Amino acid sequence: MSSFDVLCIGNAIVDIIARCDERFLIENDIIRGAMNLIDVERSALLYERMGPAIETSGGSAGNTAAAVAGLGGQAAFFGKVSSDQLGEIYTHDIRAQGVSFDTRPLPGHPPTARSMIFVTPDGERSMNTYLGACLELGPDDVEEDKAKGAKVSYFEGYLWDPPRAKEAIRMTAEIAHAAGREVAMSLSDPFCVDRYRGEFLELMRSGSVDIVFANEHELMSLYQTASFEAALDAIRADCRLAIVTRSERGSIAMTREENVAVDAVPVENVVDTTGAGDLYAAGFLFGYTRGRNLTDCARLGSLAAAMVIQQIGPRLQVNLKEKAQEAGLL
Repeated sequence: MSSFDVLCIGNAIVDIIARCDERFLIENDIIRGAMNLIDVERSALLYERMGPAIETSGGSAGNTAAAVAGLGGQAAFFGKVSSDQLGEIYTHDIRAQGVSFDTRPLPGHPPTARSMIFVTPDGERSMNTYLGACLELGPDDVEEDKAKGAKVSYFEGYLWDPPRAKEAIRMTAEIAHAAGREVAMSLSDPFCVDRYRGEFLELMRSGSVDIVFANEHELMSLYQTASFEAALDAIRADCRLAIVTRSERGSIAMTREENVAVDAVPVENVVDTTGAGDLYAAGFLFGYTRGRNLTDCARLGSLAAAMVIQQIGPRLQVNLKEKAQEAGLL
């Protein structure tokens, strides 16, 4: 049986990241700060209009897997690409991060997913994503040995859009739980929560998911309340372990018996918020799978998030393990 700290399941997307101003968003009808699903024609149009860009393996859960590996953890990933140029870029890049990625590619159609990410001067990112090959991830792509062997299997809420991916996630969760492992999810985006509120709540309340990651906007959307405290009380009742991130106000990790608040790591200059939540989840899950207490887990998450928002793109240009050692967290 393969042994991993974290198995991540998500959309295998090549991130294409470029800077832009507010006027560009308006002129191209891009919803600021959200993940907008687009078709292949619009993806080609936006690619043509965008400025110089960075291309890297991305997708929310892929970012988490790469950062777990960057901390020195054993990470695996399930996600679907195609046998095309972007698929080769994705596969090479995520494996180069130290992540075990063996999902069989499609023969060429639909093409590999890509997300045009436009970063405004304040660091906010607006994502425009063509899912392509991601939609084909299904139960046949579940590798049983990895699902059994991973301490935590973590999936992104974005993956709830493709119907066959739901089957793959449920299958992975059943295999993981049967092996005495845990399952985690990220709510991903308030718009994603709006689409699948009932299903997400059912996953939590049924015990299909043990651990939930959310930011405060996603959390309040989940419970359709303007009260942050009311939303915290609700998720505490619904979930065994919940982690809520609040940007510069830090994060809260809570079980039914424990409530821990941790400050954000101070950052002088926010360059790009792409991947902040993904990196937080990586730091937290790395600590969690190593048996650390909730405070240390949250501090590791905050450190990883702080590192990524000081650069363009989700692939860290600093050694995260060394940074954690310098901070006394490893």
